[in-house]
Amino acid sequence: RAAGRPEAASHNRCYRPWGFYESLINGDRFQVKRIVVKPGEKLSLQKHYHRAEHWVVVAGTAVVTRDAEDVLLRENESIYLPLGCTHRLANPGRIPLTLIEVQVGPYLGEDDI
Repeated sequence: RAAGRPEAASHNRCYRPWGFYESLINGDRFQVKRIVVKPGEKLSLQKHYHRAEHWVVVAGTAVVTRDAEDVLLRENESIYLPLGCTHRLANPGRIPLTLIEVQVGPYLGEDDI
């Protein structure tokens, strides 16, 4: 707190009903997050106006809705979500889904949904 570090007031991990996410790296025009989704859970359908995303599955299985298509991803597979596409992440498996998300764009705030 004396050093003015943001970690003193807010934690790096953000819990949601579907699991949690945590920011790993914040840079100029990019951010890297780890996202963990509980078995059988899914995130809301969303669209971003200021960023594109790359998702890499590191454990578990994902079903990614990207516009009108559903894509099944397994460990070490990835998908690109261009700026403006409608997308959703779901875990159809029995183990937690872990993925790495790389966001790229001029604005990376959580309110860009």
